Amino acid sequence: MLALVLNGVYVILALLALPMVIWKRLRIGKYRNGWVQKLTGQLPLRTDFQHSAIWLHAVSVGEVLQLRQIVQRLQVDQPDARILITTTTETGYNIARETFSQCDIAFFPLDFSWSVQRALDRVQPDLIILVELELWPNFILSAAARHIPLTLINGRLSERSFRGYRRIRPLVQRLLRCFSLIASQTEDDQKRFLELGADPQTALVTGSIKFDGVLTTTNHPLTQELSSWLGLDPGASVFVAGSTQAPEENYALEVYRKLLVTFPSLRLIIVPRHPERGRELAEIIQREGFPVQQRSSRELHCPGAMANHVSSGPAIGLLDTVGELGACWALADVAFVGGSFTSRGGQNMLEPAALGVAVCFGPNTWNFKQIVELLRAHQAACTVHSTAELELFVREMLEHPEAAGEMGARARKLVLSQQGATDRTMNAFRDLYSRRERAAMSRAA
Repeated sequence: MLALVLNGVYVILALLALPMVIWKRLRIGKYRNGWVQKLTGQLPLRTDFQHSAIWLHAVSVGEVLQLRQIVQRLQVDQPDARILITTTTETGYNIARETFSQCDIAFFPLDFSWSVQRALDRVQPDLIILVELELWPNFILSAAARHIPLTLINGRLSERSFRGYRRIRPLVQRLLRCFSLIASQTEDDQKRFLELGADPQTALVTGSIKFDGVLTTTNHPLTQELSSWLGLDPGASVFVAGSTQAPEENYALEVYRKLLVTFPSLRLIIVPRHPERGRELAEIIQREGFPVQQRSSRELHCPGAMANHVSSGPAIGLLDTVGELGACWALADVAFVGGSFTSRGGQNMLEPAALGVAVCFGPNTWNFKQIVELLRAHQAACTVHSTAELELFVREMLEHPEAAGEMGARARKLVLSQQGATDRTMNAFRDLYSRRERAAMSRAA
């Protein structure tokens, strides 16, 4: 009965969302691929039953990249296991295909009962691993009905999400009780899961895998390639604005224009959260009078006749590609992490911090509340509340490179001290396997 109700709700929501989906497909090329797998559950068919099958699901790029060390460890522990990785977004799918060449990659089925049942029939996993949190009722209840162990790793539950889930607590409790393991990033996350009804026997704190999956050295081949692509002079100062959303690119351009008066050789690199905005941003940068070096086209675009004014500054780098931001942070002397002046709730500031970069972000970082508090407590990052404060921070770091170096060193030291969540997560998996083996032996006896 619940499945039928959910199907009806999903159909209504799908019809309401259809005009926006069509518009985005035509306007910016989103939502073009994966519909057969999403709607029908036509995922890769399992044919080998001599070895285990593990299904990992990560929503988008950020979650997919977090799986790197988990997948590596699973392949060591179970070298013959078949690993399927599903994702929801096209960018996540593309990154998964590039990153995990030895795994099966597919789109996660929409939570209609028919697509979920078909997917489970075909994959027949021995273990399902979800990253961070996605509570799809039909999928979770169907997996539990088949006695497939469900696990949640790097579990995160923000205060905002907690308030929303609390309104439907009976359903959420039923879903959380289907999990054999809920591995949370922090004690606050664990507490929220427990308040929503998770079984205390399955809920534990392992820390954030994000601390383990970041680059901590600047000596990376892709970093060198990006430096050559931009034509960076040795010793040039670089300001990177990464994971940006509108209007944060405009803020970065405004700050950069003012800083050029004092630092004429300063370089700016903008890395949008959504690479498909590359053409739009290239046009904005040119209208502001700056030449732009666009990564996706590998071309230099100069301001045209419609430019508001012409700048004498060097070309701005526009990194409108997927999977290169981590290496790009290593070029930065000063970094701004986007999604923090908007309603996004922040983006991953650990990447520049782990590389020893002086990093700042806007005030809206609730998705990374504990990480931000940790960085600020160690004077390893700065929150800016306006473009004026952003300009002041970047200016101070450029004028006092020793202070920037000290802040970056504190940030890198902090990240290194917090690593180890992958080990704790893998130990939790081993404990889960041991419990299930003991239970099976007990039933056999």
